[in-house]
Amino acid sequence: MAAPMAWRRLVYSVYTPAFAGVFTRISDRFFRARDRRKGSSVLLLAPLLAEAEPAPHCVPRSAGLKETDGLLTQFQWMAEHAPGFRVPGTNIHILSSPSQFYQAIKSRIKTAERRVVMASLYLGTGQLEQELVDCVEEALARSQQPGDGPALQVSILLDYMRGSRGRQNSRTMLLPLLQRYASQMRVSLYHTPDLRGLLRLLMPQRFNETIGVQHIKVYLFDDSVIISGANLSDSYFTNRQDRYVLLENCKEVADFFASLVGAVGDVSLQLHPDDSVSMLEGRVHPYNGNRKEFSASAREHIMGVVNTARLRQHLSHHWQEEEQAERKKEQQEDEEEGEEDDRDTWVFPLVQMKPLGINMDEQVTQRLLTKGGADATVFLTSGYFNLTRAYMRLVLGAAADYRILTASPEVNGFYGAKGVAGAIPAAYVHIARQFYGNVRRLGQQERVHLYEYHRPQWTFHAKGLWFYLGGQDRPCLTLIGSPNFGYRSVHRDLEAQIAIVTENRELRAQLQEEHERLYQRSSEVSLATFERPECFVKLWVKLVTPVLKNFF
Repeated sequence: MAAPMAWRRLVYSVYTPAFAGVFTRISDRFFRARDRRKGSSVLLLAPLLAEAEPAPHCVPRSAGLKETDGLLTQFQWMAEHAPGFRVPGTNIHILSSPSQFYQAIKSRIKTAERRVVMASLYLGTGQLEQELVDCVEEALARSQQPGDGPALQVSILLDYMRGSRGRQNSRTMLLPLLQRYASQMRVSLYHTPDLRGLLRLLMPQRFNETIGVQHIKVYLFDDSVIISGANLSDSYFTNRQDRYVLLENCKEVADFFASLVGAVGDVSLQLHPDDSVSMLEGRVHPYNGNRKEFSASAREHIMGVVNTARLRQHLSHHWQEEEQAERKKEQQEDEEEGEEDDRDTWVFPLVQMKPLGINMDEQVTQRLLTKGGADATVFLTSGYFNLTRAYMRLVLGAAADYRILTASPEVNGFYGAKGVAGAIPAAYVHIARQFYGNVRRLGQQERVHLYEYHRPQWTFHAKGLWFYLGGQDRPCLTLIGSPNFGYRSVHRDLEAQIAIVTENRELRAQLQEEHERLYQRSSEVSLATFERPECFVKLWVKLVTPVLKNFF
């Protein structure tokens, strides 16, 4: 195995994101005719790296995912859209509370040795957030001590508009770190290319965030990573319920998300110690530069990360055939020694950046919503019930049972807000009522159920889904991350989540407990629900909702 492994490391080191982009273009031209003549070859990579959606009836076996993998084969089609990483299910842990999420971040910052990478909409300005910043400073200072190895590198990606809101903001929280540790610290502020010109000059703060934001939530420490929908703000650490999954010691997954956040950071504005911002040399400016050029350049750069990961995996798949005999021998030796491969779980990163022409998550979600048979059950949750028309149509036309959980008006994050924002919970009630009416009109009440989350003094921000195959009492798949399944998530913002497909019994039990814990605090929606005083919707809200729902 030594020689093949050496070759693999050599080739992996060559295939950078830039090379992947060049390889994709060359392979499209040069090998298309060859593939038609010879059928399957290593350079079926050309269509694999392109993003054309495959025909629904054609589901080729994905690289590295064997027919003997049982439940995993039900979802191997995901490898057509995204890279897949095989990991031990025992390394994945579901966190249950905001305080657990907060403590996990703090403790891992303190012990990080090589890298801390965090992507969020914004960093709050309260005491809890300051404690996080202090943890980062302590880690940076410790890494400068003699004999501690390479200095710790910290990279933080936030949204430009949300991170710049107000006199005291995310930028002012991080400036002291930039000033003291300039060589170890990077702060990138993503600015949507859709907010430009006169629109950018006229739109006030808060409202300018409706055009599009950086919404990815990734918190990475060395080779461990937390994927969540939660931001770095005090309510998300105390009484705002979200979802959080910790992948411990999953180096390939961590490397992928470090590269993804880095690539988005490369096409973002860079914060400097004097609070000024600028683009990296050679990068197109998001609102002063040409809109099409920025999006095309950003897409190529970010997709280079995705394509590199997929390319490595497919090359590895073909090398497996050459190493098959030796691997069988090793497996026999492992069995004799009592060793087993515990990598019983697949992790598929799903990226959605429609302003940049990237729609991996949308493709997978649409296909997943129609995947289950009549005996399957899907539990879907979103803090903001605003499914896109496409998703709503797929849910209403699917065969699987659906249990959809959303925020009741009083646990909506906008409940009690001043001005127009205060009407947003009512707009969500109106959308939910329309959806519930469609369910009844189509006679789907026995298959599609809607629930509201209730919890005094808390707000609800959880999103994702749990997939139960027919005859299974525990979920084998979950989606978890930043998307809300709404128009903004699909069309306006930068989003990322992961699909976890697992046969691991302990992990499946964790996922079951997670979904049951959330649904235990809910009540099923009925016609009587919309008669409650808090569900009253004013006429003007009903009139503007069809337009405004595309912005929240």
